[in-house]
Amino acid sequence: VQLQASGGGLVQTGGSLRLSCAASGFSLDYYGVGWFRQAPGKEREGVSCISSSDGRRYYADSVKGRFTISRDYAQNTVDLQMNSLKPEDTAVYYCATPAQEHSGCALIGSWYSNWGQGTQVTVSS
Repeated sequence: VQLQASGGGLVQTGGSLRLSCAASGFSLDYYGVGWFRQAPGKEREGVSCISSSDGRRYYADSVKGRFTISRDYAQNTVDLQMNSLKPEDTAVYYCATPAQEHSGCALIGSWYSNWGQGTQVTVSS
């Protein structure tokens, strides 16, 4: 049971990136999935999450209108489209699920216990 975040990179201010959270060994269809980020010297921050029961999406105020979370059922991934990137978006981004099937999601790290390896996003000014 593993999660793997990918798609990070270096982009200029105003640019876009698409992160992908891939699951192996289980289906994401039955799990709420969260995206988090952590910048150097800062606490981990909940960025966005998507529930599995009704597809509700939640976003941190800092990314509303710029980031979009979605599910790709065919690929068994949860993606995070990031547009209009800012230098303050620079961080390592992680995806996470609860340990057991749970349809809800939250922007709180303690909700999750299965974390993927992060992917670095760097936005240059």
